[in-house]
Amino acid sequence: MTLIKAPGRAPRCAALLLALVLVPLAAAGDDSNADVWDRVEHHTVKSGEIDIHYVTLGEGKPVLFLHGFPDLWYSWRHQMAALEGEFRTAAMDLRGYNRSGQPKRVEDYRMPLILGDVAAVIEDLGAPITLVGHDWGGAIAWRFAMTHPEKIERLVILNLTHPKGYANVIANATEAQRQNTQYARNFATSKPDGSPVPEGLLNRYASEGEKVAGHYREAFARSYWDGMLNYYRANYGQVAGGGEMPNLRMPVLQFHGLKDTAVDKDGLKNTWDWIDRDYTLVTVPSVGHWVQLEAADLVSSTMRAWLLARE
Repeated sequence: MTLIKAPGRAPRCAALLLALVLVPLAAAGDDSNADVWDRVEHHTVKSGEIDIHYVTLGEGKPVLFLHGFPDLWYSWRHQMAALEGEFRTAAMDLRGYNRSGQPKRVEDYRMPLILGDVAAVIEDLGAPITLVGHDWGGAIAWRFAMTHPEKIERLVILNLTHPKGYANVIANATEAQRQNTQYARNFATSKPDGSPVPEGLLNRYASEGEKVAGHYREAFARSYWDGMLNYYRANYGQVAGGGEMPNLRMPVLQFHGLKDTAVDKDGLKNTWDWIDRDYTLVTVPSVGHWVQLEAADLVSSTMRAWLLARE
């Protein structure tokens, strides 16, 4: 579910470091208002035995953002800045990341537990909310909206196709699609080995300047590398397997950067058949997987207009 393609163990790390350097990142301009790092309010809630950290900015109806792999709440800085005038934006660190709890076992990252983390934050914010997810955050958001529709007023998904669409691509993959998703199968079948966060990940945002890069370096340094990979180990078979699932009962806005190879655009087919309310699809031909960063202005302005039209 990312642009990272890193097979093996020692070779996996080398390939991962190269991939992390080559992945295109934010193409947005230098918007000082988007650096919300020092303006957010920090919160911690209990989810079972672990703490979940999230931040908020602005006032109004809550909009909760879920990041993907490998990332943290700060991935949503542009969107939080754009929405804070009308909404209470909130972004959480998924378990294993940054300031959230970091359990060690693979089974501690199963989808029901992660959905419980989201539920704990929503309870703290007050339902119903708008839920927004990218990559693994998108997979979590799709599932949460299906299992807890009463808590979700609107759903926004970025570069993670509907579970049925994603599974259809995996089941009927072309050779190129199979190669592009091999990294996920490698991650899912790898074994935890206690490796630290790779150096390439710590330096991934160097091109964004020291301010942004420093925030990521600090956050990734206190994250749990095996915890990040445990999302694949514990859940990828279910995500790729499809199966029966209920239609969505809330309006859905979906963004997809068409240059994304890991989450193929073919998975967008028939999404409208699985949503009972209005469905808005925004494709962005010029960008890849990290659409909220690579096309930050377009995503932010479109999301804001879409949300306000449904107030």
